[in-house]
Amino acid sequence: MFEVVAIDEDADTVELQFFDGTIDEFELDDWTRLSIVPVAAPEDWSGSVDMDSDDYTGNEGGDYPDGYHDPLGFMNPPD
Repeated sequence: MFEVVAIDEDADTVELQFFDGTIDEFELDDWTRLSIVPVAAPEDWSGSVDMDSDDYTGNEGGDYPDGYHDPLGFMNPPD
């Protein structure tokens, strides 16, 4: 699965980013010969970033700096 991220008409190339984040380039002549089928976006968007399940599941509250969950927590309360 990939997404076209650039088309360089001067160099006659198409640049792709694959689901795992790698980038590749095809000559326009080769690109036109490919059998490409459109697909829906993946449900798991984390493929292009290095994330472990610990990165997006709950951690203990002490693992985060103060105000992490509440952006206004960094502000001083009014006197």
